[in-house]
Amino acid sequence: MNAWRAFLHFFPGCVKSFAIFGLVSVSPLWAGDPIKTIEYTKPSIVGVGTVQRTRSPPVNILGTGFVLDDGLHVITSAHVVPEVLDVANKELYTVITGKGKEPELRDATVVVVDKEHDLALLKISGAALPAMKIGDASTVREGQDLIFTGFPIGMILGFYPVTHRAMVSSITPIVLPAQNSRQLNAKLIGQLQKSAYAVFQLDGTAYPGSSGSPLYDPTTGLVYGVVNMVFIKGKKEAALSNPSGITYAIPGNYILELLRRRQ
Repeated sequence: MNAWRAFLHFFPGCVKSFAIFGLVSVSPLWAGDPIKTIEYTKPSIVGVGTVQRTRSPPVNILGTGFVLDDGLHVITSAHVVPEVLDVANKELYTVITGKGKEPELRDATVVVVDKEHDLALLKISGAALPAMKIGDASTVREGQDLIFTGFPIGMILGFYPVTHRAMVSSITPIVLPAQNSRQLNAKLIGQLQKSAYAVFQLDGTAYPGSSGSPLYDPTTGLVYGVVNMVFIKGKKEAALSNPSGITYAIPGNYILELLRRRQ
């Protein structure tokens, strides 16, 4: 029995928690300590990609994911998950967990994909992993300090998740406005009205491998969003050499919708 479960077992009255449609508010043992929050969160952070034994290297890390629900489900960005695998050469989806230079590969299957909100739900093999909890994204406010943990440059430095701080700079529609009204027409206006939804704009520095990272509270560990994309100045290579420090995240309420769709 781990420390958190033991605490709940012996002192259930000392913890206030509630769950409404999957939204959870908790007061964990480490509440108020960002160092402990990151320590407890890291086992829930996984790499997401594909594996093909005949390829060199066999594992290709495409982004980040995080464990939730029963410990066997992983949330990541939809664009991280290839739509087509090289089945002829036995390419498979994989999730990478563990620590250091000897990560563990887990077979993964795609359960459901939400392309509109760029989210994907995977199921992994093996024993359950520590799961993160989802907070109420509607309570997030501009100016709030959050953090995100992932693999910004894959496994080049080994399997060590990296954490970045991020303030919510703005809660803004995901659709970028046209530069001038002459670029708008009836069809485009209809598309904007249909697809526009609010996302979190962050001042944190993310990189391509950060896609799918959980955006969470540094004191409670509650997930409020999923890192989705980073604004790039100039060419694509500038994301590494000259990062803009502007990152976007999908609000966590869409995760709950995805979980309901798996039924």
